Amino acid sequence: MAEDVSSEQIEQWVHLNGKLVPKQDAALSIYDHGFLYGDGAFEGIRVYEGNIFRLGPHLARLFRSARALKIELDMDLATIHARVVETVRANHLKSGYIRLSISRGVGLGLDPAHIAKGSTVVISTEQLRLYPQEAYDQGLDVITASTRVPPACCIDPQIKSLGRYVNNIAAKLEANRVGAGEALMLNMQGNVAEATGDNIFLVKDGKLITPPTSDGALPGITRQAVMDLAKEMGISCTEATITLYDVYNAEEAFLTGTAAEVIAMTRCDERVIGNGKPGSLTQRIITDFRKLTLVDGVKV
Repeated sequence: MAEDVSSEQIEQWVHLNGKLVPKQDAALSIYDHGFLYGDGAFEGIRVYEGNIFRLGPHLARLFRSARALKIELDMDLATIHARVVETVRANHLKSGYIRLSISRGVGLGLDPAHIAKGSTVVISTEQLRLYPQEAYDQGLDVITASTRVPPACCIDPQIKSLGRYVNNIAAKLEANRVGAGEALMLNMQGNVAEATGDNIFLVKDGKLITPPTSDGALPGITRQAVMDLAKEMGISCTEATITLYDVYNAEEAFLTGTAAEVIAMTRCDERVIGNGKPGSLTQRIITDFRKLTLVDGVKV
């Protein structure tokens, strides 16, 4: 099992196009398509006490994104799997965050025919905490952003692409401007799709509801983990269209994501959700999710 050693004590490594290189030496071409055009995909993956949580599903989603974007990777799934594990071990990461990014490769100009060489694959590790502990204890104060998620006819929400997230960043800026913890994003029909970096769940009549990918939601790995936990707990969980009316009148609400994990949403657009505190069902799911992160994945 990897040891949790401070980055100040050891040299940090990055897996760049099949080679482990010192973090300070890792560099990309100025003509990399990911840098130039956001032409790529990525995954954020967590390590909990030496367990890479749901590595298989993360990599499967990455390869689906690459196939949808017609990015031909220079390595197969088993090779990337091994290199993620190798990077975690090289950095002695016990608990933390893995960033896995791919791009089409290097070449100036939009036309993929201009790519001079194969794809770019970067695997790095870091410490990341999206929200302060106070937000987990009290729940998030959320607003609804004016920035909408792109319609599926433009960018399929099932693709975790680099370029798509400029909209999410714009929505996050809206939240930051008013001091909110997060922002909900609507689709072009005015229905709730997701938050800037998270999926959303509502509790109504003791049952869970989450927007479907057809409404603009990313098929999140943590989202699926919560749906799996709900099934084990005997709690009904359905994918259905959600409006802001539903959010304002929910018994409980929470957000899910690799970086955020599971966090309660206790206010939205100056409306108190439920009793204004993390609800009992939300707390049960948080407890079971934290247990799951230690056993569901790949040990390093």
